[in-house]
Amino acid sequence: MDDVSDDMTNRRARGLDRAFEIMNYLRLKRTPLRPNEIASGIGAPRSSVYELVNLLMRQGVLEYRGEDGRVFLGRKLYFLGMAYAEQFDLMRECDKLLTHIAEETRETAQMCLLEGNKYTVAQMKEGLRPFRISSNVGDPVSIAWTASGRLLVAHMSDEEILDFIPKEDFQLPNGQWLDPVQFIAEVREAARVGYYTFNSAVENFTHCFAVPVYQADNICIATLCLVAPREDGLKNHASYLKTLLDAAADLSNRLGHVADEHAPGAARAAGRR
Repeated sequence: MDDVSDDMTNRRARGLDRAFEIMNYLRLKRTPLRPNEIASGIGAPRSSVYELVNLLMRQGVLEYRGEDGRVFLGRKLYFLGMAYAEQFDLMRECDKLLTHIAEETRETAQMCLLEGNKYTVAQMKEGLRPFRISSNVGDPVSIAWTASGRLLVAHMSDEEILDFIPKEDFQLPNGQWLDPVQFIAEVREAARVGYYTFNSAVENFTHCFAVPVYQADNICIATLCLVAPREDGLKNHASYLKTLLDAAADLSNRLGHVADEHAPGAARAAGRR
């Protein structure tokens, strides 16, 4: 009897894993798909995908899009996301801060997180300049490509970082390889000074700024970022960095983090280049 019960539990767990895999695949593709296309994309049996798609549609988690059997994420997920945002201090508090940062600097402001072993933009406010620089919210990006990545893994040991980031993610968009030893050195330096800025490895005309947001246990759970045209980013480096550092310190304090009095302060860090 116990074996039957365990088998049933395992089957349900696998089904739940597959359901989330389906939803995440649709999120990444950002377009309605037929169930057979989903099955092919995630490498799953068509029969199980069809069964789970029907179940998710009955729950309002997926909805039909068009008349050819394509499905996409449903409105129930929107309401679940709204409920999550209302209760999660970080998401709620970041919205006003990003608006303030974008208005003060006129540049695109972002809040970024880890999602699995990738980096993603979770929230964004576009800058006020006529020429706008923006990224797709929710798209997974290799950690090693980003300024934020140096801060989001800083709580890990060297070995944990190398195990966490896929080896192929050290290949940059231009085809060159970033030495993992160099990356780890940049991680440690970013943690020491309290920020990381560089000319973007993804957009060759932008300069990226990232500062850490800490929770109570002193782990960086997010970053506040600016993406600026390279010339403007370098010209206004100190003032942009100070705006970010002040906002991140305020947000970290609201999340229960007590700053180390010996850590680089906003004023000192903003003066570095």
